[in-house]
Amino acid sequence: MSVALERKVAASGVTAEAEAAYSEQPRDMAWVARNIPCQHACPAGTNVPAYIRAIAEGRHGDAYEINREANVLPGVLGRICSRPCESACRHGWPGNGESVGICNLKRSAADLKQAGHRITERLYGPTGKRVAIVGAGPAGIAAAHDLSMLGHEVALFERENQPGGMLRYGIPDFRLPRDILHVELRNALRLGVALYLGQGVGQGSEQPVARLLQDYDAVLLTAGCMAPLPLPLAGEWKGRDPAEICPDVEHGLPFLMALHRGETKSVRSRVAVVGAGFTALDCARVATRLGAQEVIIHIRTAEEYIPVTKEEIFEAKREGVRIRGLRTPVGIELDADGRLTGVRFVQNRLGGWREGGRRVAIPIEGSEFVERCDTLLIAIGQKTVNDFLDLPVELDRWQNVRVDADGMSSVRGLFAAGDYVSGPTTVVEAIGRGRECAMKLDTWLMGRPRRKRVVKIVPVAAPLRERQFDFIPRQEMPTAVLAERNQSRTMEVELGLSGEGCKEEAKRCYLCNLRYQIDVDRCIYCRACIDVAPRACIKLVSGIDVAADGSSETLHEAKEWNQVGAIWIDNNECIRCGACFKACPVQCITITRNELAEVDL
Repeated sequence: MSVALERKVAASGVTAEAEAAYSEQPRDMAWVARNIPCQHACPAGTNVPAYIRAIAEGRHGDAYEINREANVLPGVLGRICSRPCESACRHGWPGNGESVGICNLKRSAADLKQAGHRITERLYGPTGKRVAIVGAGPAGIAAAHDLSMLGHEVALFERENQPGGMLRYGIPDFRLPRDILHVELRNALRLGVALYLGQGVGQGSEQPVARLLQDYDAVLLTAGCMAPLPLPLAGEWKGRDPAEICPDVEHGLPFLMALHRGETKSVRSRVAVVGAGFTALDCARVATRLGAQEVIIHIRTAEEYIPVTKEEIFEAKREGVRIRGLRTPVGIELDADGRLTGVRFVQNRLGGWREGGRRVAIPIEGSEFVERCDTLLIAIGQKTVNDFLDLPVELDRWQNVRVDADGMSSVRGLFAAGDYVSGPTTVVEAIGRGRECAMKLDTWLMGRPRRKRVVKIVPVAAPLRERQFDFIPRQEMPTAVLAERNQSRTMEVELGLSGEGCKEEAKRCYLCNLRYQIDVDRCIYCRACIDVAPRACIKLVSGIDVAADGSSETLHEAKEWNQVGAIWIDNNECIRCGACFKACPVQCITITRNELAEVDL
């Protein structure tokens, strides 16, 4: 974007560039946030409707690039993302059917792009600034990618022998093949990032944080959240970690990490897993592949409140994993030789709601019971570790590094991001926060912001979807043969949608970035649009209340014709079928594509 054009944007909020206009008006920013729920729900801000439209048109390479602009690792996230976009998808709202398979389509873009596809980047010239990043997990990789793209010299330090963090060492191969991960990481770091593997940072290492601050213009800590939480037992086990006492008890994440480093791991015949997240399910599914005869996941509440995707739960059950709810572990049972024979639980009942949409588990007095097992894997969460820091840094009450609005810690030039700041989250959240911190770090290094987010508005000549697309059923993900995959730790379970399958799934998208508007000065109030509308999305209104900044509007529907001031399209109900556009005899309905875009300052 030219300097002159950008000055116009700053002055007026909307300017034309060819057919496109760029706006930073609150009303337009708010419209995008309110009417594109999938993108708003994505921590990385992925332009979901745009890449799905590209897939529908067979442009898989373009769809892949649209993804990379936001989430950096599309081939990875297309397999293991927690899918907050799908929970928000308008197609999944009551009366609309099932949500679009957004994550599966993201994978399709990566899988089906041409073998010779060339990645495109918007590169900046060298700045002469040097940044050190500690931790090559999702947040560190995303930040390294963006900072190198912005022209900074980036050094990435990783204590493990391979980059990827939890992607490589926490997630099993059957969910995320290592060849896919290798390619995606190479693409993200190919812009000149210096990668130092097997290189610890901090106390007891050759690279103290204090020295990095001397050698580099800024240091970013993205060390993750890797220390397992202890199991809060009761009675004689209170304050004791059974993993340190019994050889048959392990923490889930260290168990997976050791396995993925190449160490030999084993389980006995009856495995109990305590926990309700992705790590717990991964431990259970790995245990079946290691030969366990019985694998049971024990959770405090109920299965419907497990914060993982329904697909993961379904596949785990197909593989023989069982889930038992409403129980909290309070102790373990050992035989005379110190080997595990069972876990002692207390029965729970469901209480009220916790923040985040989960239920409170209330123990029932006198309800203790024992579940027999000979292996216990504990996967109830992780916490950050700060003992490697060799200089005083202010921490919050959770012992995470405290950062200000710019992402900087109490030490000048020392930034922090990702799970290392927030505590354990998801991969897409870590990527989003890594990219956000990279932008703030760039602003601090350069003394001014160099990019900003606006709404790009492009006229659309005609509707882009048809009403019959609403009746296409969700395309199910094909999976590997059950008997074969349970014998292999590396066989990928989900096989990916076919070219035709992903095209059909892409058609289902409502394309919520399309904005339908009626020009009230040209409208003749013939009601043709209302008559053909398949939903109550076109309304007779007596007036509209608009917030002072134009960010929101409230419609006042009219019941009588003498009260009608306008015919208005309710974009919250609109499914972008285009029936109204085609029926209008005076062509007073316009369509624009509204989407977030980053422009240079």
